[in-house]
Amino acid sequence: MSEPVRPSPAAAPPRSAERAPLAFDRGHTDDLMTFLAASPTPYHAVANVAERLEKAGFRQVMETDAWDTGTSAAPAAGGGKYVLRGGAIIAWYVPEGTAPHTPFRIVGAHTDSPNLRVKPRPDSGTQGWRQVAVEIYGGPLLNSWLDRDLGLAGRLSLRDGSTRLVNVDRPLLRVPQLAIHLDRSVNADGLKLDKQRHMQPVWGLGEDVRDGDLIAFLEDTAGVPSGEVTGWDLMVHSVEPPAYLGRDKELLAGPRMDNLLSVHAGTAALTAVAAAGAGLPYIPVLAAFDHEENGSQSDTGADGPLLGGVLERSVFARGGSYEDRARAFAGTVCLSSDTGHAVHPNYAERHDPTHHPRVDGGPILKVNVNNRYATDGSGRSVFAAACEKAGVPFQSFVSNNSMPCGTTIGPITAARHGIRTVDIGVAILSMHSARELCGVKDPFLLANALTAFLEG
Repeated sequence: MSEPVRPSPAAAPPRSAERAPLAFDRGHTDDLMTFLAASPTPYHAVANVAERLEKAGFRQVMETDAWDTGTSAAPAAGGGKYVLRGGAIIAWYVPEGTAPHTPFRIVGAHTDSPNLRVKPRPDSGTQGWRQVAVEIYGGPLLNSWLDRDLGLAGRLSLRDGSTRLVNVDRPLLRVPQLAIHLDRSVNADGLKLDKQRHMQPVWGLGEDVRDGDLIAFLEDTAGVPSGEVTGWDLMVHSVEPPAYLGRDKELLAGPRMDNLLSVHAGTAALTAVAAAGAGLPYIPVLAAFDHEENGSQSDTGADGPLLGGVLERSVFARGGSYEDRARAFAGTVCLSSDTGHAVHPNYAERHDPTHHPRVDGGPILKVNVNNRYATDGSGRSVFAAACEKAGVPFQSFVSNNSMPCGTTIGPITAARHGIRTVDIGVAILSMHSARELCGVKDPFLLANALTAFLEG
């Protein structure tokens, strides 16, 4: 895995305006493409993060085990650890001898993306077509899923209580669009899609639709004995791989950048900081949650207890008290990293006239005075200091006053845990499309800014 390039230390670093631009390493973007392609679902994403953490010396901590400094193992007392639950992962690194009241530096992100998800009774069809019944997850651009080669991936729950990941990464499904001859006004009046009637993909031919066919096919694909799958969390994905785009390959097109781009950058930053070892003034943390796209209210979402429980147990495992926990949380800062909107060349009027973030212009700092983003002036200073240390430029994003603003895990994290939180990210086009677009340099710049932030 390509690690972020780390700026050379200096006794008195110059102001950001005087600093030479950070040299771009395309290897980081190459690795991001590999990560995106290998992570069609949140479950695959966290498995890939865990694999990278293991290679960097991190070890999994089971939530059902005791995190007790009185045991010989002392599983959470020091070193690199992570907790994996469903489609979420929390990882942290504690240098040996770190005091219990040491604050955390957290990179927050989410693993889920808007898509089509399989219903409890998936086998359906009509008019000689075999179809898969799907439900709409989050807020996808529905038209982006039409006439596209689609695979199927997710998590199978087995009779013995275990789970198995499955990934059919080949053209299996398709949502066919109605021909223009049968909808001649579509280009003038716009495409109108009914989520129930028009978004069910086809996957074969036949009048005899039998319950259990799809799951039997996936059991065979995953090497699971017939009848052993008793539950599933399955979703559709585009099988077209990420690709460089443009004359000079200065753009990156790919799926699920919202928000696996931030998950990948946060993983790279955490492993880079952990490799440096001792001397950290904060405990660096990566918190990648599921279910951000539908409100974060789950046991693996940012509005659940997972992050707070892990951080508290880390404090107590190092012999800390509730007072130490309170001191640690009071000094903690979280960067909520999620994608944002780059100025669109065909719709520039939809953006705020004085805030036009551009691709490859560096990470964006998201601001909304109604707290749809958690950034305030003190948070801006924290992010500006990290970017200056890393030699990374950054931009500001604010929505057009005439349009409602989106939100992130940032305000949820701040309110639930009393943690100072700053909303940042990378500017992209085609957000919530099956295939999004960013600049090739921005993921690298984000990773370096996150590294500097975690270093403190």
